[in-house]
Amino acid sequence: MTDLEIREIPEGDVDRMLDIADLVFHHRTEEENRERYLWVARRAERIGAYTGEALVGQLAALPMRLSAPGVLLDCSAITFAGVLPTHRRRGVLTAMMERALADAGTANRPVTALWASQSAIYGRYGYGLANRMIGMEIDTSRPLTLRTEADPRPLRLIDRHAAAEILGPIHARAIERRPGGLVRDTEWWEHGILPLVDEEAESFTEPRIVVMDGEPGGYAIYRTHYTDRGVVRLEDLVADTPQVEAALWRYLASIDLTNRIKADQRPEDDLVPHMVADPDQVVVNSLSGALWLRLVDAPAALRARNWASDESLVIDLRDAHLPANQGRWRLTAGACDPTADAPDLTLDAAALAAAYLGGGSLRTLARLGLITEHTLDAAGRLDRAFSVPLAPYTNDNF
Repeated sequence: MTDLEIREIPEGDVDRMLDIADLVFHHRTEEENRERYLWVARRAERIGAYTGEALVGQLAALPMRLSAPGVLLDCSAITFAGVLPTHRRRGVLTAMMERALADAGTANRPVTALWASQSAIYGRYGYGLANRMIGMEIDTSRPLTLRTEADPRPLRLIDRHAAAEILGPIHARAIERRPGGLVRDTEWWEHGILPLVDEEAESFTEPRIVVMDGEPGGYAIYRTHYTDRGVVRLEDLVADTPQVEAALWRYLASIDLTNRIKADQRPEDDLVPHMVADPDQVVVNSLSGALWLRLVDAPAALRARNWASDESLVIDLRDAHLPANQGRWRLTAGACDPTADAPDLTLDAAALAAAYLGGGSLRTLARLGLITEHTLDAAGRLDRAFSVPLAPYTNDNF
Protein backbone atom coordinates (compact mmCIF):
# COMPACT_ATOMS: atom_id res chain seq x y z
CA MET A 1 0.00 0.00 0.00
CA THR A 2 1.80 3.11 -1.21
CA ASP A 3 -0.32 5.47 0.88
CA LEU A 4 0.23 3.57 4.15
CA GLU A 5 2.04 5.42 6.94
CA ILE A 6 3.13 3.77 10.18
CA ARG A 7 3.27 6.31 13.00
CA GLU A 8 2.53 6.79 16.67
CA ILE A 9 -1.13 6.89 17.64
CA PRO A 10 -1.71 10.13 19.56
CA GLU A 11 -3.69 10.36 22.79
CA GLY A 12 -6.61 11.83 20.86
CA ASP A 13 -7.01 8.61 18.83
CA VAL A 14 -7.10 6.21 21.78
CA ASP A 15 -10.91 6.00 21.67
CA ARG A 16 -10.66 4.98 18.03
CA MET A 17 -8.45 2.07 19.04
CA LEU A 18 -11.24 0.56 21.11
CA ASP A 19 -13.67 0.99 18.21
CA ILE A 20 -11.29 -0.90 15.91
CA ALA A 21 -10.74 -3.63 18.52
CA ASP A 22 -14.53 -4.06 18.85
CA LEU A 23 -14.87 -4.36 15.08
CA VAL A 24 -11.97 -6.76 14.60
CA PHE A 25 -12.81 -9.03 17.55
CA HIS A 26 -16.61 -8.92 17.10
CA HIS A 27 -17.16 -7.28 20.46
CA ARG A 28 -19.37 -4.44 21.66
CA THR A 29 -18.11 -2.26 24.50
CA GLU A 30 -20.84 -0.35 26.27
CA GLU A 31 -20.13 3.34 26.80
CA GLU A 32 -19.97 2.97 30.57
CA ASN A 33 -17.34 0.23 30.22
CA ARG A 34 -14.90 1.93 27.86
CA GLU A 35 -12.52 3.07 30.57
CA ARG A 36 -12.23 -0.53 31.77
CA TYR A 37 -10.30 -1.34 28.56
CA LEU A 38 -8.71 1.96 27.55
CA TRP A 39 -6.24 2.05 30.45
CA VAL A 40 -4.15 -0.52 28.57
CA ALA A 41 -3.95 1.61 25.41
CA ARG A 42 -3.09 4.73 27.41
CA ARG A 43 -0.31 2.89 29.25
CA ALA A 44 1.17 1.45 26.06
CA GLU A 45 3.39 2.64 23.25
CA ARG A 46 0.88 2.87 20.38
CA ILE A 47 1.62 2.09 16.74
CA GLY A 48 -0.91 3.00 14.08
CA ALA A 49 -1.29 2.29 10.37
CA TYR A 50 -2.83 5.33 8.68
CA THR A 51 -4.06 6.07 5.21
CA GLY A 52 -4.31 9.83 5.36
CA GLU A 53 -6.02 10.51 8.68
CA ALA A 54 -7.87 7.19 8.71
CA LEU A 55 -6.61 4.70 11.29
CA VAL A 56 -6.82 1.32 9.53
CA GLY A 57 -4.59 -0.80 11.76
CA GLN A 58 -3.18 -0.66 15.26
CA LEU A 59 -0.82 -2.31 17.70
CA ALA A 60 0.14 -1.44 21.26
CA ALA A 61 3.33 -2.39 23.12
CA LEU A 62 3.33 -2.43 26.91
CA PRO A 63 6.78 -1.97 28.46
CA MET A 64 6.92 -4.85 30.95
CA ARG A 65 9.43 -7.20 32.59
CA LEU A 66 9.20 -10.93 31.89
CA SER A 67 10.68 -13.66 34.06
CA ALA A 68 13.08 -15.98 32.26
CA PRO A 69 15.22 -18.66 33.96
CA GLY A 70 17.30 -16.74 36.48
CA VAL A 71 16.59 -13.25 35.15
CA LEU A 72 13.96 -10.58 34.56
CA LEU A 73 14.02 -9.34 30.96
CA ASP A 74 12.69 -6.04 29.64
CA CYS A 75 9.87 -6.94 27.30
CA SER A 76 7.38 -5.36 24.91
CA ALA A 77 4.02 -7.00 25.60
CA ILE A 78 2.08 -6.69 22.34
CA THR A 79 -1.67 -6.13 22.50
CA PHE A 80 -4.53 -4.33 20.70
CA ALA A 81 -3.24 -5.71 17.36
CA GLY A 82 -5.79 -5.50 14.59
CA VAL A 83 -6.41 -4.41 11.00
CA LEU A 84 -9.72 -3.26 9.54
CA PRO A 85 -11.31 -5.95 7.36
CA THR A 86 -11.15 -3.55 4.39
CA HIS A 87 -7.35 -3.44 4.64
CA ARG A 88 -6.37 -7.04 5.34
CA ARG A 89 -3.77 -8.90 3.27
CA ARG A 90 -2.07 -5.68 2.22
CA GLY A 91 0.97 -5.89 4.47
CA VAL A 92 -0.49 -3.68 7.22
CA LEU A 93 0.15 -6.08 10.12
CA THR A 94 3.64 -6.87 8.80
CA ALA A 95 4.53 -3.18 8.68
CA MET A 96 3.30 -2.62 12.24
CA MET A 97 5.08 -5.73 13.54
CA GLU A 98 8.35 -4.65 11.96
CA ARG A 99 7.96 -1.24 13.62
CA ALA A 100 7.24 -2.88 16.99
CA LEU A 101 10.34 -5.10 16.71
CA ALA A 102 12.48 -2.12 15.74
CA ASP A 103 11.11 -0.07 18.66
CA ALA A 104 11.81 -2.92 21.08
CA GLY A 105 15.38 -3.10 19.83
CA THR A 106 15.85 0.65 20.21
CA ALA A 107 14.51 0.42 23.78
CA ASN A 108 16.96 -2.43 24.58
CA ARG A 109 14.15 -4.90 25.21
CA PRO A 110 15.55 -8.29 24.16
CA VAL A 111 12.13 -9.97 23.92
CA THR A 112 8.55 -9.26 22.92
CA ALA A 113 5.52 -11.35 23.87
CA LEU A 114 1.84 -11.66 23.04
CA TRP A 115 -1.31 -13.73 23.46
CA ALA A 116 -2.39 -14.87 20.01
CA SER A 117 -6.05 -14.63 18.99
CA GLN A 118 -5.11 -16.31 15.70
CA SER A 119 -2.09 -18.43 16.52
CA ALA A 120 -1.26 -19.36 12.93
CA ILE A 121 -0.31 -15.76 12.17
CA TYR A 122 2.59 -15.04 14.48
CA GLY A 123 5.13 -17.72 13.62
CA ARG A 124 5.87 -15.85 10.41
CA TYR A 125 7.12 -12.93 12.53
CA GLY A 126 9.46 -15.09 14.59
CA TYR A 127 7.14 -15.78 17.54
CA GLY A 128 7.10 -19.23 19.10
CA LEU A 129 4.60 -20.73 21.54
CA ALA A 130 6.63 -20.54 24.76
CA ASN A 131 4.25 -22.08 27.29
CA ARG A 132 0.88 -23.76 27.70
CA MET A 133 -1.80 -23.91 30.36
CA ILE A 134 -4.35 -26.44 31.52
CA GLY A 135 -7.96 -25.93 32.55
CA MET A 136 -9.59 -28.11 35.17
CA GLU A 137 -12.66 -28.59 37.34
CA ILE A 138 -12.60 -29.86 40.90
CA ASP A 139 -15.64 -31.55 42.41
CA THR A 140 -16.18 -30.11 45.89
CA SER A 141 -19.66 -31.50 46.44
CA ARG A 142 -17.94 -33.87 48.84
CA PRO A 143 -14.90 -33.21 51.04
CA LEU A 144 -11.64 -32.70 49.17
CA THR A 145 -9.04 -34.87 50.88
CA LEU A 146 -5.44 -33.92 50.12
CA ARG A 147 -2.37 -36.13 50.37
CA THR A 148 -0.20 -33.11 51.22
CA GLU A 149 -0.53 -31.85 54.77
CA ALA A 150 -1.85 -28.29 54.70
CA ASP A 151 0.07 -25.50 56.38
CA PRO A 152 -1.87 -24.94 59.65
CA ARG A 153 -1.37 -21.17 59.83
CA PRO A 154 -4.46 -18.97 59.51
CA LEU A 155 -5.73 -17.43 56.29
CA ARG A 156 -7.30 -13.99 55.98
CA LEU A 157 -9.38 -12.13 53.41
CA ILE A 158 -8.05 -8.77 52.19
CA ASP A 159 -9.38 -5.85 50.16
CA ARG A 160 -8.33 -5.62 46.50
CA HIS A 161 -6.74 -2.21 47.08
CA ALA A 162 -4.18 -3.84 49.38
CA ALA A 163 -3.16 -6.39 46.77
CA ALA A 164 -0.06 -4.67 45.40
CA GLU A 165 1.44 -4.29 48.86
CA ILE A 166 0.50 -7.69 50.28
CA LEU A 167 0.43 -9.98 47.25
CA GLY A 168 3.23 -8.27 45.35
CA PRO A 169 6.14 -9.85 47.29
CA ILE A 170 4.55 -13.32 47.10
CA HIS A 171 4.07 -13.02 43.35
CA ALA A 172 7.62 -11.70 42.91
CA ARG A 173 8.99 -14.78 44.63
CA ALA A 174 6.83 -17.00 42.43
CA ILE A 175 8.13 -15.61 39.13
CA GLU A 176 11.70 -16.00 40.37
CA ARG A 177 11.01 -19.73 40.70
CA ARG A 178 8.92 -20.19 37.56
CA PRO A 179 9.64 -18.47 34.21
CA GLY A 180 6.95 -16.80 32.13
CA GLY A 181 5.41 -14.37 34.62
CA LEU A 182 5.24 -10.60 34.33
CA VAL A 183 6.29 -8.11 36.99
CA ARG A 184 3.13 -6.43 38.33
CA ASP A 185 2.99 -2.81 39.48
CA THR A 186 0.10 -1.21 41.38
CA GLU A 187 -1.84 -0.27 38.23
CA TRP A 188 -1.40 -3.78 36.80
CA TRP A 189 -2.70 -5.36 40.00
CA GLU A 190 -5.73 -3.06 40.17
CA HIS A 191 -6.82 -3.09 36.54
CA GLY A 192 -5.16 -6.11 34.97
CA ILE A 193 -5.45 -8.70 37.73
CA LEU A 194 -8.26 -7.45 39.99
CA PRO A 195 -10.86 -5.53 37.96
CA LEU A 196 -14.19 -5.29 39.74
CA VAL A 197 -15.84 -7.03 36.78
CA ASP A 198 -14.16 -9.79 34.76
CA GLU A 199 -15.13 -9.44 31.11
CA GLU A 200 -15.14 -13.24 30.73
CA ALA A 201 -17.34 -13.74 33.80
CA GLU A 202 -19.44 -10.61 34.13
CA SER A 203 -22.13 -12.29 36.23
CA PHE A 204 -19.64 -13.34 38.90
CA THR A 205 -18.81 -11.42 42.05
CA GLU A 206 -15.98 -8.97 42.38
CA PRO A 207 -12.66 -10.67 43.18
CA ARG A 208 -12.14 -12.20 46.61
CA ILE A 209 -8.59 -12.50 47.91
CA VAL A 210 -7.46 -14.94 50.58
CA VAL A 211 -3.89 -14.76 51.89
CA MET A 212 -1.51 -16.71 54.09
CA ASP A 213 0.96 -14.14 55.38
CA GLY A 214 4.67 -14.56 55.97
CA GLU A 215 7.38 -16.63 54.35
CA PRO A 216 6.40 -19.14 53.20
CA GLY A 217 3.15 -17.54 52.12
CA GLY A 218 0.58 -17.61 49.37
CA TYR A 219 -2.70 -16.28 48.06
CA ALA A 220 -5.71 -17.17 45.94
CA ILE A 221 -7.90 -14.82 43.91
CA TYR A 222 -11.35 -16.10 43.05
CA ARG A 223 -14.92 -15.11 42.17
CA THR A 224 -18.17 -16.90 42.94
CA HIS A 225 -21.59 -17.25 41.35
CA TYR A 226 -24.23 -18.71 43.63
CA THR A 227 -26.78 -19.33 40.85
CA ASP A 228 -24.32 -21.17 38.58
CA ARG A 229 -24.49 -24.45 40.51
CA GLY A 230 -22.32 -22.96 43.23
CA VAL A 231 -19.12 -22.45 41.26
CA VAL A 232 -15.85 -20.95 42.52
CA ARG A 233 -13.91 -19.43 39.62
CA LEU A 234 -10.21 -19.45 40.45
CA GLU A 235 -8.25 -16.66 38.76
CA ASP A 236 -4.83 -16.82 40.41
CA LEU A 237 -3.22 -19.05 43.03
CA VAL A 238 0.40 -18.70 44.13
CA ALA A 239 2.14 -20.46 47.02
CA ASP A 240 5.71 -20.67 48.25
CA THR A 241 5.36 -24.33 49.31
CA PRO A 242 3.10 -27.30 48.55
CA GLN A 243 1.84 -27.09 52.16
CA VAL A 244 0.66 -23.50 51.68
CA GLU A 245 -0.85 -24.49 48.34
CA ALA A 246 -2.75 -27.32 50.05
CA ALA A 247 -4.14 -24.87 52.61
CA LEU A 248 -5.41 -22.58 49.84
CA TRP A 249 -7.04 -25.43 47.88
CA ARG A 250 -8.65 -26.72 51.08
CA TYR A 251 -10.08 -23.26 51.72
CA LEU A 252 -11.49 -22.94 48.19
CA ALA A 253 -13.03 -26.41 48.38
CA SER A 254 -14.81 -25.62 51.65
CA ILE A 255 -16.58 -22.37 50.68
CA ASP A 256 -20.23 -22.69 51.67
CA LEU A 257 -22.95 -22.99 49.00
CA THR A 258 -20.47 -24.09 46.33
CA ASN A 259 -19.77 -27.51 44.85
CA ARG A 260 -17.05 -27.10 42.24
CA ILE A 261 -13.98 -25.07 41.41
CA LYS A 262 -13.28 -23.95 37.84
CA ALA A 263 -9.62 -23.20 37.21
CA ASP A 264 -9.20 -22.34 33.54
CA GLN A 265 -5.59 -21.08 33.56
CA ARG A 266 -3.16 -23.22 35.54
CA PRO A 267 0.41 -24.33 34.82
CA GLU A 268 0.95 -27.60 32.97
CA ASP A 269 2.60 -29.12 36.05
CA ASP A 270 0.00 -27.93 38.56
CA LEU A 271 0.16 -29.95 41.77
CA VAL A 272 -3.51 -30.31 42.62
CA PRO A 273 -4.28 -33.24 40.24
CA HIS A 274 -1.57 -35.17 42.11
CA MET A 275 -2.31 -33.70 45.53
CA VAL A 276 -5.89 -34.97 45.85
CA ALA A 277 -6.49 -38.35 47.47
CA ASP A 278 -9.24 -39.15 44.94
CA PRO A 279 -8.01 -38.27 41.43
CA ASP A 280 -11.56 -38.52 40.08
CA GLN A 281 -12.40 -35.26 41.84
CA VAL A 282 -10.13 -33.36 39.45
CA VAL A 283 -10.86 -33.34 35.72
CA VAL A 284 -8.30 -31.68 33.44
CA ASN A 285 -10.50 -30.61 30.55
CA SER A 286 -8.26 -28.43 28.41
CA LEU A 287 -4.71 -27.86 27.28
CA SER A 288 -4.14 -24.66 25.35
CA GLY A 289 -1.43 -22.34 24.16
CA ALA A 290 -0.58 -19.35 26.29
CA LEU A 291 2.28 -16.89 25.79
CA TRP A 292 4.02 -16.42 22.44
CA LEU A 293 7.59 -15.16 22.66
CA ARG A 294 9.90 -13.40 20.19
CA LEU A 295 13.65 -12.94 20.73
CA VAL A 296 14.43 -9.43 19.50
CA ASP A 297 18.08 -9.54 20.56
CA ALA A 298 18.72 -13.28 20.56
CA PRO A 299 22.36 -13.12 21.72
CA ALA A 300 21.48 -10.85 24.66
CA ALA A 301 18.54 -13.04 25.69
CA LEU A 302 20.62 -16.22 25.47
CA ARG A 303 23.45 -14.72 27.52
CA ALA A 304 21.03 -13.52 30.20
CA ARG A 305 19.21 -16.75 31.06
CA ASN A 306 20.47 -19.52 33.33
CA TRP A 307 21.48 -22.84 31.80
CA ALA A 308 20.81 -26.22 33.36
CA SER A 309 23.91 -27.93 31.91
CA ASP A 310 27.41 -27.24 30.63
CA GLU A 311 26.52 -28.05 27.03
CA SER A 312 28.32 -26.17 24.27
CA LEU A 313 27.01 -26.23 20.72
CA VAL A 314 26.74 -24.11 17.60
CA ILE A 315 23.39 -23.04 16.20
CA ASP A 316 22.73 -21.67 12.74
CA LEU A 317 19.90 -19.22 13.44
CA ARG A 318 17.58 -18.07 10.64
CA ASP A 319 15.73 -14.79 11.18
CA ALA A 320 14.17 -13.12 8.16
CA HIS A 321 12.91 -10.06 10.06
CA LEU A 322 15.92 -9.28 12.27
CA PRO A 323 19.15 -9.88 10.35
CA ALA A 324 21.31 -9.05 13.41
CA ASN A 325 20.15 -12.37 14.93
CA GLN A 326 20.95 -14.39 11.84
CA GLY A 327 24.06 -16.49 11.57
CA ARG A 328 26.09 -19.03 13.52
CA TRP A 329 26.37 -18.68 17.27
CA ARG A 330 28.31 -20.75 19.77
CA LEU A 331 26.15 -21.23 22.86
CA THR A 332 27.38 -22.07 26.32
CA ALA A 333 26.09 -21.08 29.74
CA GLY A 334 26.24 -17.28 29.91
CA ALA A 335 27.73 -16.91 26.43
CA CYS A 336 26.52 -16.51 22.88
CA ASP A 337 29.30 -15.63 20.46
CA PRO A 338 29.48 -15.44 16.67
CA THR A 339 31.47 -18.27 15.12
CA ALA A 340 32.46 -19.73 11.78
CA ASP A 341 32.40 -23.28 13.16
CA ALA A 342 30.12 -25.89 11.61
CA PRO A 343 26.65 -25.87 13.15
CA ASP A 344 25.23 -28.58 15.37
CA LEU A 345 21.67 -27.36 14.83
CA THR A 346 19.86 -25.18 12.28
CA LEU A 347 16.65 -23.54 13.42
CA ASP A 348 14.60 -20.42 12.92
CA ALA A 349 13.75 -17.63 15.36
CA ALA A 350 10.30 -19.03 16.17
CA ALA A 351 11.70 -22.44 17.18
CA LEU A 352 14.35 -20.86 19.39
CA ALA A 353 11.77 -18.60 21.04
CA ALA A 354 9.46 -21.55 21.73
CA ALA A 355 12.25 -23.34 23.61
CA TYR A 356 13.75 -20.32 25.35
CA LEU A 357 11.71 -20.38 28.59
CA GLY A 358 12.15 -24.12 28.96
CA GLY A 359 8.68 -25.17 27.85
CA GLY A 360 9.25 -26.16 24.22
CA SER A 361 10.81 -29.34 22.88
CA LEU A 362 13.44 -28.87 20.19
CA ARG A 363 13.78 -32.64 20.00
CA THR A 364 10.11 -32.85 18.93
CA LEU A 365 10.65 -30.15 16.30
CA ALA A 366 13.61 -32.15 14.99
CA ARG A 367 11.47 -35.27 14.77
CA LEU A 368 8.92 -33.26 12.77
CA GLY A 369 11.61 -32.07 10.40
CA LEU A 370 11.07 -28.42 11.36
CA ILE A 371 14.66 -27.95 12.54
CA THR A 372 17.81 -29.73 11.37
CA GLU A 373 20.30 -31.60 13.53
CA HIS A 374 23.82 -31.80 12.09
CA THR A 375 25.30 -33.66 15.08
CA LEU A 376 23.82 -36.45 17.14
CA ASP A 377 21.07 -35.31 19.55
CA ALA A 378 21.92 -31.62 19.17
CA ALA A 379 18.27 -30.71 19.79
CA GLY A 380 18.16 -32.84 22.91
CA ARG A 381 21.36 -31.25 24.20
CA LEU A 382 19.91 -27.76 23.85
CA ASP A 383 16.65 -28.94 25.44
CA ARG A 384 18.66 -30.14 28.45
CA ALA A 385 20.51 -26.84 28.67
CA PHE A 386 17.19 -24.94 28.58
CA SER A 387 15.35 -27.25 31.02
CA VAL A 388 13.74 -25.70 34.11
CA PRO A 389 12.47 -27.20 37.41
CA LEU A 390 8.98 -25.73 36.98
CA ALA A 391 7.10 -25.45 33.69
CA PRO A 392 6.89 -21.89 32.37
CA TYR A 393 3.53 -20.28 33.09
CA THR A 394 1.89 -16.96 32.32
CA ASN A 395 -1.24 -15.80 34.10
CA ASP A 396 -1.23 -12.17 32.99
CA ASN A 397 -3.56 -11.53 30.07
CA PHE A 398 -2.89 -8.38 28.06
